Amino acid sequence: MYIFPVSDDSSEGDRAVVRDSKLILKTYGLPMIFWGYLAAAFAVLLIMWLASHAVILKLLSYKEDPTLLFLGHLVQWTLILTPIVLLGFFFYEKVLEKKGQELTLTYKVFFIPFWRKSFHLTAKDSFIVNHFLDSPNMAKLRARQGIESAEAMKHFENKGYFELCIKTDKKASIAIDRHSRKADLVKMKDLLSKY
Repeated sequence: MYIFPVSDDSSEGDRAVVRDSKLILKTYGLPMIFWGYLAAAFAVLLIMWLASHAVILKLLSYKEDPTLLFLGHLVQWTLILTPIVLLGFFFYEKVLEKKGQELTLTYKVFFIPFWRKSFHLTAKDSFIVNHFLDSPNMAKLRARQGIESAEAMKHFENKGYFELCIKTDKKASIAIDRHSRKADLVKMKDLLSKY
């Protein structure tokens, strides 16, 4: 859902930057339609808060009953933290920095890095695009066995997704991104291999 740019054109803005022969790629934000979904979720949570506020205060007033007190705090903190967590998905960013054989992967939420990992690659272009299919393709098997027609089952086939992996100097293969379109990952692989 969080997609990296696949070129270093100036049209990418701050999503693809080349500075001191270092390539910095940042994921795009979520599409605008998701902001509408977020607004709808916030409206529902606000209505829930307004409808349950008096009940929550009543539950919190029962100091002698720990179960009612716990229930009041649970509902209160759920209604407070849910909007913050939902908003965090909209301010999540993944950053790839590549220079020579060094690759750094950083995850940020609200522009604050919370996880950073650096890798030393075996070569400047040690990237591989792998196809990943985590479950058997039952629709294709049923069509092949003649149980269902191939045309009727075509849209139910599990196509899986593709992973962009790196080979590190420690002989490890680590997935750094995944996408449903192989062409985008191949372009990204070529772009990262240039720097």
